[in-house]
Amino acid sequence: MSKLMFFVSIFVLFSCNQGPDKSRDAAKPVHSPSSVKVEKSFISFRIGPDQSLPEKRFNELIDLFDKYKGVTDDITFFSSVTHAPLPLDVFESRIKTIKDRMALARKRGYRTGVNILTTIGHHNEDLPHSLKGDYTNMTGINGNISQGAFCPNDAKMQEYISAIYKITADSDPDYIWIDDDVRMGHMEIGYGCFCDNCLKIFKDESGIQYTRESILKAFNEGLVKDKLKVRNEWLQHNRNTISRLFKLIEKTVHEVNPNISLGFMTGDRFFEGYDFSNWAKILSGPNNTAVMWRPGGGFYQDNVTGELSGKSHDIGRQVSQLPDEVENIQSEIENFTYQRLKKAANIVVLEAASHIAAGSRGAAFNVLSFYDEPLTEYEPLLKKLQDARPFFDLMVNKFGRAKVQGVSALWNKDSYSSENMDGGNWLSGGNPAIEPEMYDIGIPASYAEDSARVILLNGSNVLTYSKKQLEEILSGSVYMSAEVLQLLNNMGLSHLTGFTVKNSKAVDCIEQFSDHFLNGSFAGSKRDNRQSFYKSLAYSLEKTDAKAEVLSYLTNYSDEDLGITMGVFENEKGGRICVSGYYPWSFMSNLSKSNQIKSVMRWLSKDTLPSYIKSFHKTNLWHRDLEGGNLALAITNASFDEAGDIEVMIRTNKKLIRVFDMKCKETVIPSSGTDGPYQKFIIPYVDAWQIRLVMCE
Repeated sequence: MSKLMFFVSIFVLFSCNQGPDKSRDAAKPVHSPSSVKVEKSFISFRIGPDQSLPEKRFNELIDLFDKYKGVTDDITFFSSVTHAPLPLDVFESRIKTIKDRMALARKRGYRTGVNILTTIGHHNEDLPHSLKGDYTNMTGINGNISQGAFCPNDAKMQEYISAIYKITADSDPDYIWIDDDVRMGHMEIGYGCFCDNCLKIFKDESGIQYTRESILKAFNEGLVKDKLKVRNEWLQHNRNTISRLFKLIEKTVHEVNPNISLGFMTGDRFFEGYDFSNWAKILSGPNNTAVMWRPGGGFYQDNVTGELSGKSHDIGRQVSQLPDEVENIQSEIENFTYQRLKKAANIVVLEAASHIAAGSRGAAFNVLSFYDEPLTEYEPLLKKLQDARPFFDLMVNKFGRAKVQGVSALWNKDSYSSENMDGGNWLSGGNPAIEPEMYDIGIPASYAEDSARVILLNGSNVLTYSKKQLEEILSGSVYMSAEVLQLLNNMGLSHLTGFTVKNSKAVDCIEQFSDHFLNGSFAGSKRDNRQSFYKSLAYSLEKTDAKAEVLSYLTNYSDEDLGITMGVFENEKGGRICVSGYYPWSFMSNLSKSNQIKSVMRWLSKDTLPSYIKSFHKTNLWHRDLEGGNLALAITNASFDEAGDIEVMIRTNKKLIRVFDMKCKETVIPSSGTDGPYQKFIIPYVDAWQIRLVMCE
């Protein structure tokens, strides 16, 4: 930026906390959005029994919350500290004490409720003091059982569940959270439940009586269409099981008080059928009582900090399936096993902000010790969260429930049915929705087909779509792996893909860029991902249409020509296709490859990609289109290095952006030029592991 532009442009800075600005290019304070009425984020703390049941300890804790006013709005009480269901008398005794604690919390100005940790159970933990009786345990496909988890279709277990939710509703909570034990896996047995009663229910649903042995064979053997049929029926069976459970819980609670909000904690729930929209409707009940949601995932320590954004992507995918009516969406911030030095306070703050960027509207902090550690140990964390609260509020206010726009993997509620279709065990499948490394180089993340400008095809997800649906997808903007190319061509869609797979090699392959215009100045550059270390087949391709164009070739350590490995094609329907046969989802973090991927995404989208980071920085990017042609972005410097001069390309005619740091200090930055429909804005500086809110209004 020239000196003239610097002095002519307005740089305004303010702080919700009125702290001094230490960033580069500081300017004079002008105004503070904190004076403007904003919608607050939904913030809660989850408190374990060892913090809540002893009266003295709880009084000290609530005094601490009062000291850091605004750090939380809700105080949520765990029913248990262990992960198998409690005996009914123990549960009732605890809720009696929690009722008194909720009364005090409410008197101090907090909303308050109960988190029932174990509805059906998580694990084999503290079994001597857990629920016993004539209940059906969660049963695996081999007949093995989890002693700490029970079948939700068991009639006696349903009586127990109804009893604990009635006891909880009678304690006058503002809300009740259902924990993430309500799923069909995460037990010692793997996926369930395959008890005799569940197989009988499945007979009524499918018309076929299976044994555990015969249904496993049906899942894994036979024609693809036959396996898909029985797998999809089992996914629907799982949806039905959870729906029945939630109908029971909703009826039990709302018969006591129809105003009690019910919330549900989730992760990716592919095997359960990902029926979030329907489950939210059931939990709302006939009076349309507000429903809460707590999307989560695994990021418990900061020793692998890059996993933070992976959890954000998990949460974004979960939020994409929620109806617009669900407003109270609190990401799970979990520091299990709650040892303070396992996750830095600034990473906890960043995590909450990152999850808001991906789609949550607040955070549920489960970060305090199990035991009687000195509360002073947690004061630095609470102080940082208190300081960050205005930023959380600002993000939620600006984003609303607008969907993130960008690049999304193709997936649907039936995606899990296509796992391990090549003869492996269906019940040992993974996550069918990919999170590619391109999300770490400044490509905007999206989580659903209807909000994507480019669709990513990987694995066997395409088998859950009809040929007509795939033709429609291929008439748009698609980036795919060579494995998917083979599936599509076998389905009779080769006229829309432009390429076919010629062969594959397991070792010693290197990608070398062609002189195609999308490669720019990087023609001839090589990318060696060391197949001997990081096992992945490298595919060579052949053109099936003269209009197909080559982006990369395969070579080896002897510089032999091994054929095409990456190319682009515009088909007869106007769809733009890119096929990559060499590590299509990973090892994109060198300058040449990251530049190529950004160029490819712009070309595929026909310059409708809403924004991207042009400069060479490790960044996560989320983009939202708002009402009135306004735009909102969140950008994380996902690196241990500070980032200078981040070039943000935004598809807009507007010439100014407002950039807010995590202290709510605002900088107004003018455009530094255009590139087609994109304005270029340069953010001068972002500290390591910090996030920025960018408004284009």
